Amino acid sequence: MIPQQVFREVRAFCRAHADAAQAKRWARYFTEGYDAYGVDYKDPEWTSLQAAWADRLRGGPAAIWLDAGDLLVRTGKYEEASFALRLAITLEEHDSPETFARLGGWFAGGIRNWGHTDVLCGDCLTRYLVRKVVPLKALIEWRDSPHKYQRRAVPVALIGVLKTASSFQPLFRGIAPLMHDPERVVQQGLGWFLREAWKRQPAETEAFLLQYKDTCPRTIVQYATERMDAAGKARFKRAKAAR
Repeated sequence: MIPQQVFREVRAFCRAHADAAQAKRWARYFTEGYDAYGVDYKDPEWTSLQAAWADRLRGGPAAIWLDAGDLLVRTGKYEEASFALRLAITLEEHDSPETFARLGGWFAGGIRNWGHTDVLCGDCLTRYLVRKVVPLKALIEWRDSPHKYQRRAVPVALIGVLKTASSFQPLFRGIAPLMHDPERVVQQGLGWFLREAWKRQPAETEAFLLQYKDTCPRTIVQYATERMDAAGKARFKRAKAAR
């Protein structure tokens, strides 16, 4: 079958072009672990082959490339999962609620770092929301996932929605249960989202953050207030009794 054939070809290329030294250089950006071949992502052959593989998977139903993606993300190898994400990003003609649900399953099957999470969110998942392929609820439900990177995907995917949202209140209600999440990668995603929200609607965002400043992890506050001046940041210091 085509998915298995493409998977084998991707793996064969990666193994033939592995560079342990290159993989080691990139590993410093991933404290959660980085299992990679060390393929040069700028290699013209790698770029060309990825386009060709995507074209082979494009002609049929979405299930074909999603099946290939399932195989690729489960290996744990960075480059293989990266190609799966490329499929999700470029084959947008297959966007549907069913496809969105399948992509959510990739967090259980292998997406295990902030890099892949953020690329999938910014270049793919956000468009499902902006174009109303799926309702906001479909993403918000991920906040209950046992997988920390799927929970991180909630605020990160919402960053792109800020550009078109008339009110941020539905978004704030969506992320509210995550404001006490114990995982740092989720906290960083929340802080990033709130920082971007503050740039657009500072008063509304500050009112939301003030509700949590004494109880939420300080990582969220640190990221959310990063662009504020000293006086602004001072408003979000934790009350002494709460320390």
